[in-house]
Amino acid sequence: MKEHFSEKLESLRRQLIGMGAEVENQIRLAIEALVEADAEKARKVIDRDKVIDQMEIKNDEDAIELLATQQPVAGDLRLLVSSLKINADLERIGDHAVNIAEAAERMARFRPFKPWIDIPYMAEIARGMLQEALDAFVRKDSELALAVCKRDDLLDDKNKSMIRELLTYMAENPALISACIEIMSISKNLERVGDLATNIGEEAIYIAEGEVIKHNIQPNRGAEAPPKD
Repeated sequence: MKEHFSEKLESLRRQLIGMGAEVENQIRLAIEALVEADAEKARKVIDRDKVIDQMEIKNDEDAIELLATQQPVAGDLRLLVSSLKINADLERIGDHAVNIAEAAERMARFRPFKPWIDIPYMAEIARGMLQEALDAFVRKDSELALAVCKRDDLLDDKNKSMIRELLTYMAENPALISACIEIMSISKNLERVGDLATNIGEEAIYIAEGEVIKHNIQPNRGAEAPPKD
């Protein structure tokens, strides 16, 4: 019975990694569609979201079945509880990829008014955070997971600077307002991907150490426990 449970747990872990690779690819393709003004590629991203939704349902069902039938404890229980949260976060990342693709589809008819530099840069950070958060989950590497969490400030700061720049464009040229609003939306979606990757990193730490660090990231904190009141 224990061996069967371990196999099921490993299968769930692999399913989550596969789902993570799928949503990371969706982000990549959505940004490519934007930069290349490729409405057809954007539509493929939108249509493929159904696959991610089915993955989420399957992962939920498998995790709940294991919780209900195996009554896991300690590390196995942490893994299952965190898997449910990571599953939901990955599905939301897929939704953000769809949001970006929808904006790319709308913008495909127009010539960009500035080079595509900042948005691909943000996407690279967000995808890197997601990849490393999933690596930390697989390896139970709390140090890598904490590093992912700390990188979230990069995306937050870049999103704010993008908004300031785009507001300037809008004030100087009202004809650019619609395009600027679309780019703001894309920037915000990428910032949210970073937030969700951070959530996955936090769950990786919980799995590895049994420590909840949500809302308690300190800039110079290592692996030591947070100070107590």
